[in-house]
Amino acid sequence: MEPIGSFFFAIFVVLSLSDKIYLIPMALFDFSGKTTIITGGGSGIGKGISLLFGQQGARVFILEMNIDAATETVAEITEKGGKATYLRCDVSAQKEVIKTIQTIQEESGKIDILINNAGVAHVGNIEQTTEEDLDRIYNINVKGVYNCMYACIPFMKQAGGGVILNMASIAAMIGIPDRFAYSMSKGAVLVMTYSVAKDYLADNIRCNCISPARIHTPFVDGFLKKNYPGREQEMFEKLAQTQPIGRMGTPEEVAALALYLCSDEAAFITGTNYPIDGGFVNLNT
Repeated sequence: MEPIGSFFFAIFVVLSLSDKIYLIPMALFDFSGKTTIITGGGSGIGKGISLLFGQQGARVFILEMNIDAATETVAEITEKGGKATYLRCDVSAQKEVIKTIQTIQEESGKIDILINNAGVAHVGNIEQTTEEDLDRIYNINVKGVYNCMYACIPFMKQAGGGVILNMASIAAMIGIPDRFAYSMSKGAVLVMTYSVAKDYLADNIRCNCISPARIHTPFVDGFLKKNYPGREQEMFEKLAQTQPIGRMGTPEEVAALALYLCSDEAAFITGTNYPIDGGFVNLNT
């Protein structure tokens, strides 16, 4: 990119993801050669992130338990000329996570970016939350994030830096009805983000998190089909209207924010939580 006068010119590339068009300057958000690990990257928000990072040149490693979803996402990335690999990994099992991360390090020689996206939901207040429910949510949503950061940070330190992005939720910030266990887990993700960001400033490791409100994913469709048979569209509209902007977000919109926060252009940002919520936190009355 050559300067002309006081202006800089860039070539723009059009990205098409799920029938949505993105116009992104090629000089910005270039992830060529960056090793990126995305947990739960086979479906929903994780898939949106995987596809966009693959489009931008990252070497994507998807850690998933859903083989079919992960295989499909890898195929979509590679068909468009990207580089992607799927590794089956239970993020709640520390030994398995460490072994998987070591495999990626040996294969790629470095770990530039970790995106902790894998998570599960639970509906219910404290009386409706069994010990088994709580343990399941904790093991995946909290311990899973811990395990992946624990395994990746030593390699990032050796490489002179890295980026960690955790997926929290607006449930970490405000009271949401009937989300006791889920809110607990996402609150933990939020404060783990702050702690890691503080502890690794000197190691050039940035750590931020994103807090989505309702995002339209296959999970939402499955939830409505299971709990409101025959009323799916009615309930979908009600849930959509709880966002002041009048609709749910999309995985592609979350992915665009993730792309920025993990890019070199966001080098001045660490220890910060980014709600992506259609105005839910600040504009609801």
